[in-house]
Amino acid sequence: MPDRRWLEIPPTAGLPLRASDFLPATAPLASQAAAFLGVPHVGLACSGTACLVTILSAMHALQPGRDTVIVPAYSCPLVVLAIAHCGLHTELCDLQENGFDFDPAMLAASCNERTLAVLPTHLGGRVADVGLAAQIARRHGAYVIEDAAQAFGARMPEASVGLTGDAGFFSLAVGKGLTLYEGGIWISRDPALAEAISQAARKVLQPSWRMELQRCVELAGYAVAYRPSLLRLVYGNALRAELQRGNLAEAVGDVFDEDIPLHTVSRWRQGIGSRALARLPGFIETTRRQAAGRIARLEQIPGVQVIRDSISGAEGVWPVLVLRLRDEERRDKILGELWGSGLGVSRMFIHALHDYAYLRPWLAAGVYPGGAYPNARSFAAQTLTITNSPWLDDEDFARICTVVRRYA
Repeated sequence: MPDRRWLEIPPTAGLPLRASDFLPATAPLASQAAAFLGVPHVGLACSGTACLVTILSAMHALQPGRDTVIVPAYSCPLVVLAIAHCGLHTELCDLQENGFDFDPAMLAASCNERTLAVLPTHLGGRVADVGLAAQIARRHGAYVIEDAAQAFGARMPEASVGLTGDAGFFSLAVGKGLTLYEGGIWISRDPALAEAISQAARKVLQPSWRMELQRCVELAGYAVAYRPSLLRLVYGNALRAELQRGNLAEAVGDVFDEDIPLHTVSRWRQGIGSRALARLPGFIETTRRQAAGRIARLEQIPGVQVIRDSISGAEGVWPVLVLRLRDEERRDKILGELWGSGLGVSRMFIHALHDYAYLRPWLAAGVYPGGAYPNARSFAAQTLTITNSPWLDDEDFARICTVVRRYA
């Protein structure tokens, strides 16, 4: 048994690759992904962000008089950069109190004839209330794009997430369950819109052998290093260095370049994903069962809320458990002991979107021109994440619970 001091549990539950995944695939990734999701067609791109750029490009071509996209005020900063890349404006909408869905009153006040799309987000694999957002958006003729970047394999009661809206996209980045190191999948329930997105993809996504060679090397490195015995070297040490310097956004990877890679995905990487996808349903079921037991333990601790799906009967995926504490001080005391401990305790996004200084040039004034998004800001200030990786054993999970109980 390796010395615990040299082990590093990943912050999310990603599907480990096997040597056999690097053999030639028997079926194309697109057709396998379509069967897995229960849709007739999927599109592939080099990242979830590239999928969003492609979808928005198609929608803007269909409705050129609309130029604003409404997103939750707590979300991934890459969403803002993707919208800006398309020459569109981002308008933020606050969250519901004690949740991660849109505040419906603010969303209703924000939507108008210039709204191109609304982006409900399946945060951390939890299933969002897309139907409520869709009712509001469609009264104004706006599209609904489901940001399911962290939710590949999550399902509404009747079908995969991504199909309640007009289009949806998933990320295949590191730690997102199935991974190509970087990759993405888009879907649409509307055949005409799907064709428009496919046409946009042929313009937006061009072959880049330089980028593909880089991603192939990175994917091979992931296959080797994504294990507790090596993650400390390739991830953990850099994390702790950023924490010591107080660079929290850098520690979780929230600082992005506005230059978004846009290229096709090689057959070699698709083949690796195709083989790995065959194991994903079993992996999702294993992590769901583990999450159920651990949520029950955490919810016995007074002052702890575990974020759950917004829709009754939905089945989200569980890359992480998202915990909300009573206040920022309690949350920070827990992180002071556990973040950087190698136990897979972390944060999702450090700030509400308006509080990233580098994003402000691309944010529209919106309903709250002063940037007062109280629910999004409190969500950022009071939440932490615990990995749901099967590598986090019961003994180490008990250590986490002891610390949470001490400060909650």
